[in-house]
Parts: sequence; structure tokens; C-alpha cells
Amino acid sequence: MRFAAIAALLLSLSFPAEAVAATPYSKAGMRVDGTICVDAATGTVLSEEKADFPGHPASVTKLMTTLLVLEDIRANQTTLRSRVKVTKAAADIGGSQIWLAPGESFTVDEMLYALLLKSANDVAVALAIDRAGSVPAFVARMNRRAAELGMTRTTFVTPSGLTYGKGPHDTTTARDLAKLSITLCRFPEALKYTSTKQYILRRPGKPLELLNHNHLLDSFPGCDGLKTGWTVAAHASIVTTAKDKDLRVIAVVLGCQSPAGAKPEQRLRDSLAADLMTQGLAKLKKLEAEKALQLAQTPARKTPLKAKKGEGFWDWLVDLFSF
Repeated sequence: MRFAAIAALLLSLSFPAEAVAATPYSKAGMRVDGTICVDAATGTVLSEEKADFPGHPASVTKLMTTLLVLEDIRANQTTLRSRVKVTKAAADIGGSQIWLAPGESFTVDEMLYALLLKSANDVAVALAIDRAGSVPAFVARMNRRAAELGMTRTTFVTPSGLTYGKGPHDTTTARDLAKLSITLCRFPEALKYTSTKQYILRRPGKPLELLNHNHLLDSFPGCDGLKTGWTVAAHASIVTTAKDKDLRVIAVVLGCQSPAGAKPEQRLRDSLAADLMTQGLAKLKKLEAEKALQLAQTPARKTPLKAKKGEGFWDWLVDLFSF
């Protein structure tokens, strides 16, 4: 029953939602591969624009890596205290990293902080090898899980989102990332990491300060995740979430490319994500208010009184008129 309910929730994201007006950013010439905002609890689509258009997620890919690690922990296949040994393959990866050295080891807990705050590619590879024996084996797990979640337009080729040249790239859509994020937000520990603004990684010699790349944690009330991504080829992407009392929305901006001479892509991406969450929360509050009003206006069903078993008619009649 539980699996069926989750499957129904994720499949609900496949249906088109009400069209939304073009954003001021697109009017200004900003190109975006796709956007979507959903209710994290029900999967209801609150707004979308080109949500099924394929793009490259860059480091947002690390959300799937995180999900698989957390699911392994829940299945008692590893723990947050388990130590992960760094291989040469992990140490040699490029891009955003914390410069791991072969032979070093850190706990899974420490590595998740580095993965989600610093967006460390070397950590993503180290976790992948630890959990599956090799990067290709872990990527196969990523794609199997994506299929289970109904991410029908997603193909992963790395655990980090870092790809080079004209080779194969991680590919997904805004809608598919929303499906992934709904599942990830069911892990409170995931939000513990993604909401942390600063973490000190203890390592021999000199501690390393890790700062979260998600600036919406400071600027948007209630924001507590999830992940940013950027490369020259993929441009700027973000999956972000915010909570207002009992309501939570998830917003996805995929492949934000700014016009020449405009603000940096990352700033435009963050502004668009903030707008999506603001509008999404407002719409969600309106929907909840309409439901409450409809419930209040629905006449209560009267339950007919029945005589208790073994109770005579006159006893029942006395009970009926006793106040």
C-alpha cells in the first residue's frame, strides 16, 4: 500500500499543469531549459514551464548520489559513522573538490557535508566506489533508482555531474528532478545537511571550512535546501525547497543562461527560484484555504441512532430524550 501511494504521487507529476505566465527573466532574454514548482507533500504541480525539456543538471546530480547513500543507511548497509577510504580515482577527479588524498578516510557523515555544501566531486566519486565497488556500478544503481522513481527522461553518467567535452552528459528534466527531490525530502537527515551553511571538516594538518553554495538559505525565509549546480556547458541550475508552517514547496530551475551583459547566471537562477517558491507557497496556501472552506460548508452527515444490543425499546427511548 505504501509503495502504491508513493508511486501514485510520483506519477501525478507526469500530468500537465496549469500554464504560467512567462517570467520577467525570460522577457529580459534569459534562457532556461525548464522550471517547475511542486507541493512536496502531494506532488501537485503549482507551476511549470518547459518542465519536460532535457538539460544537464551539473552538480544537482549529487542529489541522486545522496539519496542512494541515505537509502543504504536506512537499509543498514552502512552507517553515518562508517569510514570511506579515498581511492586514487576519487583523488584525481577535477572541478569543485576538497582535494582528497589517496588513502585518507572520512566518515560518511563528513563526506555528506562535503558533498552537499562544497559540492565536492572527489567526495562523490569516493562515495560511489564505497557503495558500489566502482563508478560504473554506482551509476547503474543511479539509473535503476531513477527508473523506479518515474524519472523517464533522465540518464546519469556520473555520480558528480562533472562531464567533459562532447562525451555523454548527465541528462534530466525539471519534472524528473522534482520527483527525485520529493523522495529525498522524506529523509530529515538530508535537510540537515542541505540547510547547514557552514561546516568545519576536521582533517590532519589544517581544518577545512565548507561553505554552502546555496545563497537562498540566507535570503529566502524557510529555505533549507537543496542543491545548486553550474558548469560552462550546463549553465546554472538549482533545486530548492522552503517550508512555511506545515506547507513545503520544491522549485527546480534547470539550465539558466543569462543574456550577454546581464547578471551572472547564478544570481538570475536564484532570483527565479525565489520567485517560483514565493508564488508556489501563495498558491498552495490558497488551495488549502479553499479546501478548508469547502469542508466547513459541507453539511455534517447525521448518524442514525440505534438501540444497543440487549436494550429494550423503552430503555432506548429514555436514553434518546435524556439530556
